[in-house]
Amino acid sequence: MDNDKSELRWGVAQRLEFIEFRLFWEGRVNRSDLMEQFGLSVNQASADLNRYIGFAPDNMVYDKSARTYVRGPGYAAEFLKPDASRYLAQLRSLADGIMDSDDTWIAELPSYDAAPTPARGVNPVTLRSVVGAIRRSEAIEVKYQSLSRPEPSWRWIAPHAIGFDGFRWHTRAFCRTDQVFKDFLLSRILQTRGVQGNEVTAATDKAWQEHVTLEIAPHPDLSETQAKVIVLDYGMRGGKAKIKVRQALLYYALKRLGLDTDPSARTPQEQQIVLINRDVVLGKNPVGHVL
Repeated sequence: MDNDKSELRWGVAQRLEFIEFRLFWEGRVNRSDLMEQFGLSVNQASADLNRYIGFAPDNMVYDKSARTYVRGPGYAAEFLKPDASRYLAQLRSLADGIMDSDDTWIAELPSYDAAPTPARGVNPVTLRSVVGAIRRSEAIEVKYQSLSRPEPSWRWIAPHAIGFDGFRWHTRAFCRTDQVFKDFLLSRILQTRGVQGNEVTAATDKAWQEHVTLEIAPHPDLSETQAKVIVLDYGMRGGKAKIKVRQALLYYALKRLGLDTDPSARTPQEQQIVLINRDVVLGKNPVGHVL
């Protein structure tokens, strides 16, 4: 058997990743799992399991009583690095109704739920128009409802990226009306029409291209024990953590982390973290407000 991973076809490699995912998270995998997930025959599923054993013989052993392969004591990832964020992202997508249970590799879902996020009314046709304009480096005319005007108005924008502020999706675009780069909420784009060529590139959006590093640490007024908990929560090293963010998204990042107000405005137990390079970060104008 050829044990050169570089020679594997994409479909085979994906199935071997699936085997590894199930072994790590569920502790077991069998032929029926592969057959149900990928629509394989019995022979093909058996071949994939044997192929996996050829690459990682210590990763699984056959349990005759359970009639399934179980994770071996010498398990070491070969194809898919275990990623807690990926696992939890699948649970979040399931909770939000974005993903069906049939679409996840998780066999036995733990009991889960998530704090509800208000649904944002992004029109799929609108999103398609914006994404198309980004791909083709075009400007599009949009009918936009801003907070600053009572009625929606038409304007030309040249979008170059899609952004997420933690709650809402927007497009980063050059506004021909105001001659500046701004954030436009996708849910506030009511209609699109004309398309034109565009000469303004993403490279000229300095706030999008430049990054700011936030240095956070436990609130200094927390007890030693409480501070240790916060260090664990944020995966801090040496008592602090660094978060790199685009300057265009700085406003949203500070708001989401609760760092957009004076730390003294809340109790240490509520604030929990502080921005220790506050003077440096706030010396850069936190752009990125939506219209």
